[in-house]
Amino acid sequence: MTALLPVILPISLIILIGYIAGKTLNLDYQTLSQLTIYILVPALIASSLYRNTLSLNSAAGLVTGFILTTLALYVVVSLLSQSLNLAPSVRISLLATTLFGNVGNLGLPLISSTLGTAGLERAIIYLISATILMAGIGPTILKTKGLRASIALTFRLPLFWAMLLGLLLQLLNVKLPFRVDEGMQMLGNAAIPVALVTLGMQLSQNQLVIGWYELMAAGLRLIVAPLIAFGIGSSLQLTGLELQVLILQSAMPTAVNTLIWVSEFGGEPPRVARSILSSTLLSLGTLPILLSNIRILGS
Repeated sequence: MTALLPVILPISLIILIGYIAGKTLNLDYQTLSQLTIYILVPALIASSLYRNTLSLNSAAGLVTGFILTTLALYVVVSLLSQSLNLAPSVRISLLATTLFGNVGNLGLPLISSTLGTAGLERAIIYLISATILMAGIGPTILKTKGLRASIALTFRLPLFWAMLLGLLLQLLNVKLPFRVDEGMQMLGNAAIPVALVTLGMQLSQNQLVIGWYELMAAGLRLIVAPLIAFGIGSSLQLTGLELQVLILQSAMPTAVNTLIWVSEFGGEPPRVARSILSSTLLSLGTLPILLSNIRILGS
């Protein structure tokens, strides 16, 4: 719990500010959503990929574990949605809150404080993989107008091209002139705070109810995902920090940016907002338990 508080409290404060703003100010929620997804998040993605150096040999097992865990979660949510006869918008919301974890502004500082610099390097590899998933495949998963239309939408998004630009600049070792990279980083740094304010605004417009659906969504993210990651990581013969990071990042609550994606591409924003908040609150109980056993799991 002590390791989580320095991370959770600032996040909670920004959400509270957004909640108050939603109650007192006449702000356009949709404008903030579009600002985030079309400007701020692309800058964050391009800057993150440009500034991080990947070791393909050390990253291969972790990236493979992430991909297989994500595919397994997709199958689990699809089967669960079918068995419960969930409406399409509810199924999309559940997919989004299960697949997109808060592996950046919560996962990175938590792993840094518990597993040190070596753990942080691996956590960044996981973050980049998750970023590529969200930018490259996210719209296809959330859109319900057919695969061809979804792929066409992905290619029209600045997110996709920002991802390619960041990867290209990093692989070619291009040095941007006139400190352009610093401007891109400054713009990207605004993505998380604006997303948190947007979440607070969304919560202010809806009654906060944590029922069976929210508990199910949180359980998939906080319990089922790390269990699947442990099984897949073990089958891939991952050990040590690779396995520990795979499990920890898979156990993070739902990413705040999920609300922005659902608002833009499909799903139910109020339901997703409640799932984000419930999974974040419940992670205060699940993550300390996982942290106390993570050394054993990675051995």
